[in-house]
Amino acid sequence: MNSPCSKDYGLISQNFMPDLNSSQIQELQQLLLIARTELKQQLSFNASASEPVKLDQSAVGRVSRVDAIQQQHMAVSTRRQAQQRLERLNVAIKAINNEDYGYCQDCDEPINYRRLQVQPEAVVCLTCQQKRDIST
Repeated sequence: MNSPCSKDYGLISQNFMPDLNSSQIQELQQLLLIARTELKQQLSFNASASEPVKLDQSAVGRVSRVDAIQQQHMAVSTRRQAQQRLERLNVAIKAINNEDYGYCQDCDEPINYRRLQVQPEAVVCLTCQQKRDIST
C-alpha cells in the first residue's frame, strides 16, 4: 500500500487499522450523539451571554462597561466555536448514517479508532492532520 499516509514524513507513525466494526461504530455514534446533545444544551444556556452589551452609563462605570464588552466578545467567540463543532458533529453523524464514517478526507485511509474515540468528529487521520498543521 503506497498511500500518502504510508510514506515516512518524519511524523508520528499511525498504525492503520481495519475498518471499524459495528460495536466500535455504535460506540462512536453514542459519543457523537452525547456530545451533540451537550453542545446544544450549552449553546441554549449561554445564548444570552453573547447578546449585545447595554451601555447604561448611569448603572455601571466605564471600566465595568469595558469589562462587559470584553466578556461579550469572548462569549461570541466561544459560541462560534461551539456552533462550528456542532456542525462537525452533525456531519459525522450523517457520515455514519451514510456508512461513510471513519475515513480520512485527505488520503482515504481509515482514521485510527483511538483518534476517533478522543475526537469522534475527526475527518482526517493523525498523519494528515500533522501535515496540515505543519503547512499552516
